[in-house]
Amino acid sequence: MKKIFSSALLLFVATTSVLAQQEGFGMEEEIKSSGKLYVVVGVVTVIFIVLFVYLFSIDRKVSKLENKN
Repeated sequence: MKKIFSSALLLFVATTSVLAQQEGFGMEEEIKSSGKLYVVVGVVTVIFIVLFVYLFSIDRKVSKLENKN
């Protein structure tokens, strides 16, 4: 089952990347030239950092509860 899932995931990623390279929306140059790309990357980075810190704190709290009992 694990091999089937990983094979399907690999096929999906490969297909998606090939399709993404073939088709363009025409907005790439506009986004790059206006600097909005850096804003998007910054926001996504902040979201991932906050998510990581939140999950880490939850993990610590759960570990303390497990050790208490």
